[in-house]
Amino acid sequence: MLFAFSIAPATTPEPDGSMAHIVAKAVDVIRESGLPHETTSMFTTIEGEWDEVMPVVKRACDAVGEYSPRVSLVLKADLRPGHTGEISGKVERLNAHLDEQ
Repeated sequence: MLFAFSIAPATTPEPDGSMAHIVAKAVDVIRESGLPHETTSMFTTIEGEWDEVMPVVKRACDAVGEYSPRVSLVLKADLRPGHTGEISGKVERLNAHLDEQ
């Protein structure tokens, strides 16, 4: 199963509104989980089962919560039990179709 999510603080002390240093704390938690993941400019995708991924998402939210009294979480999931390697497999299949065109 794939879970794409974005965690952000509602407040930041930076005058320019930057929150990268706070979001980095969440990404640290995700990397430490050992689960397959990919971080892009707006979302992190993590692959695993419900019981593996949800505690990681909670810990990442808690890490951001140490810097802001309010945290925003956007979560999207592709629930396809029994399939693994989809974090790259979906993109590989898409690219194969694009190459055929």
